[in-house]
Amino acid sequence: MRITLVAARSGSIGIVVWMALASAAAADPLPSWNETTPKQAIIDFVERVTNESGPDFVPPAERIAVFDNDGTLWAEQPIYFQFQFAMDRVAAMASEHPDWEQKQPFKGILERDLEAVVASGEHGLLAIMAATHTGMTTDAFAKIVDGWLQGAEHPRFQRPYAELVYQPMLELLAYLRANAFKTFIVSGGGVEFMRRFAERVYGIPPEQVVGSSGVVKFETSADGAIQLVKEPKVEFVDDGPGKPVGINRFIGRRPIFAFGNSDGDLQMLQYTAAGDGARFMGLVHHTDSEREWAYDRASHIGKLDKALDEASAQRWTVVDMGTDWKTVFPARDKE
Repeated sequence: MRITLVAARSGSIGIVVWMALASAAAADPLPSWNETTPKQAIIDFVERVTNESGPDFVPPAERIAVFDNDGTLWAEQPIYFQFQFAMDRVAAMASEHPDWEQKQPFKGILERDLEAVVASGEHGLLAIMAATHTGMTTDAFAKIVDGWLQGAEHPRFQRPYAELVYQPMLELLAYLRANAFKTFIVSGGGVEFMRRFAERVYGIPPEQVVGSSGVVKFETSADGAIQLVKEPKVEFVDDGPGKPVGINRFIGRRPIFAFGNSDGDLQMLQYTAAGDGARFMGLVHHTDSEREWAYDRASHIGKLDKALDEASAQRWTVVDMGTDWKTVFPARDKE
């Protein structure tokens, strides 16, 4: 959670202030959440499964919590951030590919004609991802992603993309880990892309990130260097029904806590709910057009339709962003 400490650098006053703030943080583990039903539901669940003398106690080894990334832990509008990265890479690589000026969907990207890009469909998307995410070593790709994350800014908020994470969800991740939960990302996004910032931004290490992946090939270069090369072949799509498959394949335990925001997360939530004992299923509902965006059933990005109906029928927790969160993004440090 975010605590700003302004006190003496030494002496008893600084110690007293620090202890007071630490006590306040412990008293309210989710300070950016309003005192509404979702916050209480989360706290009640955590207290139940960590109470050793209670009927819902879950041993620490089984306290698995899974989170979607786009639209659940960070923003996803007006387009998924990884796709923005891919489009920026097309622009950066265009001088090496003069044919792209007349070839869709690259032509649409270079001319900023998103309708033409969208019209290219799945075939066009795969072409963009192949051109920008493959044909290089995993180390080279990591450096490219790091550079983009450091320099690219969101067009609306004029902030680096890695700053557009949800403060309430950062607090939730910290709260769960403080109660011996192991937190995982289970996302349709590219696993090697997310791993470049997940630990720094969310406190989730690379080995706890499950995502879509392409084929990677082991090679020895001409100079004897050992390397992994990214090939233009899809290995695994971690979205929709692929999410429970990915959980089984890479985690090996059914979660007891799951959070998503779209129909792409429905099967992950259903899989979590189908287990024995206490379960928590949550959805982030984007309802705040002033601080973020408002969208659900008709959106092409983060469509929330069937999952919203399921949540209502099964009485899952639905977080109304406009009502349930005091703040959306972390405050920027004063320069």
